[in-house]
Amino acid sequence: MALRRRRPEKIESDLCGGMPMATYEYRCPDCGRFDVHRPIGTAAAACECPACHRPSRRVFSSPYLSRVPSVVSAALTREEQSQEAPEVVTSVPPKRREPPPHPALSRLPRP
Repeated sequence: MALRRRRPEKIESDLCGGMPMATYEYRCPDCGRFDVHRPIGTAAAACECPACHRPSRRVFSSPYLSRVPSVVSAALTREEQSQEAPEVVTSVPPKRREPPPHPALSRLPRP
């Protein structure tokens, strides 16, 4: 029996009730993988396949970390590094130089 590969289906659950939703992945022996959205911590070990209605086992997969924007990823990396080896400041940083005023402002009357 050959397994057919197809795009995972997304099933919306009616259990939301204002709780944060998580995506849980299941694998049907006949139809392949599909996703179910349920409140966090309410996923069962087995779920009925939406196509053939056979029991399907839950698959543990990695979270979608690649969808984190690069700016957020860099901030998370800096935060993790600062827990282990924080940067130590040895002197007061130099004063910022103020940018030169706009040339048109020099022609205005002074008080």
